[in-house]
Amino acid sequence: MIPTDRTDDGAPNSTVALGRAEAMRLLAGIAYGRVVFTRDALPAIRPVNHVVEADGRVVVRTRLTSRLTSAIRADSGVVVAYEADEIDPGTHTGWSVVVTGLARPVADPHRVARYERLLRPWTAATLDTVVEIEPTIVTGIRLVGAPESPGPPAPPIPSPKAEKNDLPR
Repeated sequence: MIPTDRTDDGAPNSTVALGRAEAMRLLAGIAYGRVVFTRDALPAIRPVNHVVEADGRVVVRTRLTSRLTSAIRADSGVVVAYEADEIDPGTHTGWSVVVTGLARPVADPHRVARYERLLRPWTAATLDTVVEIEPTIVTGIRLVGAPESPGPPAPPIPSPKAEKNDLPR
């Protein structure tokens, strides 16, 4: 088993906590993530694309018949999490951000039309519902790789004037 503070090649690695502003900036710079909600009292996760508004709201589109939409319509104050990351599997570096907050359907027709233009569906399914997540809790980490190591220490080099008898035994 690999210790959690080491990469699979044994090099040390660490995490650095991100502030809210940096976490939201990173989230806004990527197009997709995963929304986490409750389905039959168990966690459910769906990949979606998103837009982050200037005030921090995370906006996604979904289908009226989806489990996410059903959960939000059943409870207008349903708490969800939204996670996105960008991690390099080779270097074990990158970041991860989680936004937790209340999810609500967007009803204003002008806003819905705007999000329909901005959030294009990935599949042939009709995405007829826009949901916004108010970011109550924002957490994030940056995965920092191991510092460059100079390698093993070099063996001592005898001075050119050293005699055979002067070398350590």
